[in-house]
Amino acid sequence: MEMIADILLVAGALGAGFYCFVLARRLNRFNDLEKGVGGAVAVLSAQVDDLNKSLVAARATSDGSSKVLGELTARAESVAQRLELTMASMHDLPAASTVARPSEESDALATALKSEPAPEEAEKQSAGLMFVRHNRNQSRVA
Repeated sequence: MEMIADILLVAGALGAGFYCFVLARRLNRFNDLEKGVGGAVAVLSAQVDDLNKSLVAARATSDGSSKVLGELTARAESVAQRLELTMASMHDLPAASTVARPSEESDALATALKSEPAPEEAEKQSAGLMFVRHNRNQSRVA
């Protein structure tokens, strides 16, 4: 009886050893860096590092854009204030009936503006005068 018990004990030990050998091979394949979960973890780790770098770069860019936008907004507000002052000062100008006759230079300028050059000549000439300021009251028909 002892002999049968010893044989069963040795067979159980050999079976347990074989089972441990198979599990060790499976665990090595599972943790393999190219095909198994270890490879997937390594790839995901690299992707997380890349995403962190991209996030830092995006944050720096957005901070810079925010500063530039703040500066542009401040400039726009100061220009708007100057325009409001200019518009307010335009209301203080005298009416068209009290304005003196324009000088000869402005008459010459007005006649020069009325006569437009030929299209070929216009391309050769410089930009020159870009706009002329008209009084609102003079442009209205009575």
